[in-house]
Amino acid sequence: MAFGRLERTRAPQPMSDINMTPLIDVMLVLLVIFIITAPLMSSSLRLDLPKAEGSRASETPVFIAIAIDAAGQLYLGEQAITLPELREQAQRAAGRDKATEVQLRADSSVPYGRVAELIGLLQEAGLSRIGFITAGGPAAAASAPR
Repeated sequence: MAFGRLERTRAPQPMSDINMTPLIDVMLVLLVIFIITAPLMSSSLRLDLPKAEGSRASETPVFIAIAIDAAGQLYLGEQAITLPELREQAQRAAGRDKATEVQLRADSSVPYGRVAELIGLLQEAGLSRIGFITAGGPAAAASAPR
């Protein structure tokens, strides 16, 4: 009879297989996100642009650097220059290439009228592409010594 047997059953073996269900769930969620965002990543406007042979755009754009210090002195590059000389240089640059860009750096204490006068002079000379060079964003201004 089996009543008197003191038989010990073995403990269940630990599971050695990886549970794939959470991995499959995560992959399905990523697939759904990809399916939804993929159409948004491509442009909806498809254009067949014409191809033209011509001169290649130069890697470095042509520019002249002009600066005004706190005292109101003008500089072309690193050289001090007077207003009539600047007008002549600007006219020469516009004569060579109308797309010449002016990179203007002005001290923060220079009056707005002086900068506007300089912009007008440059536009009269034929240079209309004027970029303002700044020191950086608000973080740079906050950390600058006063």
